[in-house]
Amino acid sequence: MASSPTTMMKMKLYDSSPPSSTAAARLLPLLRRHHIHFRSSVGPFHNPSSLRTIITRSAFSSSSVITAAMTSETSVKVIDGKKVAKDIRDEIAAEISRMKDSIGVVPGLAVILVGERRDSATYVRNKKKACEAVGIKSYEVCLPENSTEEEVLKYISGFNDDPIVHGILVQLPLPSHMNEQKILNAVCIEKDVDGFHPLNIGRLAMRGREPLFVPCTPKGCIELLHRYNVEIKGKRAVVVGRSNIVGMPAALLLQREDATVSIVHSRTKNPEEITRQADIIISAVGQPNMVRGSWVKPGAVIIDVGINPVEDTTNPRGYRLVGDVCYEEASKIASAITPVPGGVGPMTIAMLLSNTLLSAKRIHNFK
Repeated sequence: MASSPTTMMKMKLYDSSPPSSTAAARLLPLLRRHHIHFRSSVGPFHNPSSLRTIITRSAFSSSSVITAAMTSETSVKVIDGKKVAKDIRDEIAAEISRMKDSIGVVPGLAVILVGERRDSATYVRNKKKACEAVGIKSYEVCLPENSTEEEVLKYISGFNDDPIVHGILVQLPLPSHMNEQKILNAVCIEKDVDGFHPLNIGRLAMRGREPLFVPCTPKGCIELLHRYNVEIKGKRAVVVGRSNIVGMPAALLLQREDATVSIVHSRTKNPEEITRQADIIISAVGQPNMVRGSWVKPGAVIIDVGINPVEDTTNPRGYRLVGDVCYEEASKIASAITPVPGGVGPMTIAMLLSNTLLSAKRIHNFK
């Protein structure tokens, strides 16, 4: 993104000459009159001595200092994933209704859950509700923890061959005795609405090739940027995390949008320096509050994928959910940021519904 006024102000103010007490005395009433406040986490305003140096810069006129200082106090735009996801669900419901009226087909999504993890069961329940709300028929298989791979593969094979099922989702994580890669690869690529099939990821990585499906969470991140009119082309983007599910495909999607992309991971040296250059940050590492305000370039746009429970004795549940990004610090510097919860989370399920509709339309050649 273009350099913000705050950034340009900081570049000028780093080149400061020795302080003049006369200039300071002259400028302080002006600063007070215009209600100018400096936030401690932004650039050179990190300690009182920096402030004294800034306001005593004799080479600056009082008006230029006031104008520059006022630009440092910006309000962050909260990217409302709940609202965007609802808009998308409404669009999907209308399209499913049109499809049903035109050719009598309703998209179908099959979900396979193995084991009794409470979080996985909650995810599956939420996906089922979301399907019902937009008119997608859901088919659910719940298998015990000690099920064999062969049992899971049998169900996948059945859904692969079933014409009323247009999408197949295997809820992760699977029990430790199962080969996750083998099971995911068994889902036929035409019904891989999670977008995890290696052929889908391979096509995503190649110029001139199109994947049948894009993984839901990274697809949701890019959709948020689009719906909030964030320009991606030509911008510097940093993805924090390199998982197969989010980080890596998110980087590939940004690259497809003609961003210049860097990936920060556990072996990256000085990650804050790399991240501080980014116009767009997508963080997906699962580490609460890892990305601090000092990592953020003024005016950057932040998409926070992390959903991390942290202890909170004031909360009836004993914990609260936070992202990978320290929201309190970053929201004072970024131009736009997703909250946690209520940001990327709702978009993941919306994109799953979108992929299921896309699959049904493709299979039935419905435009």
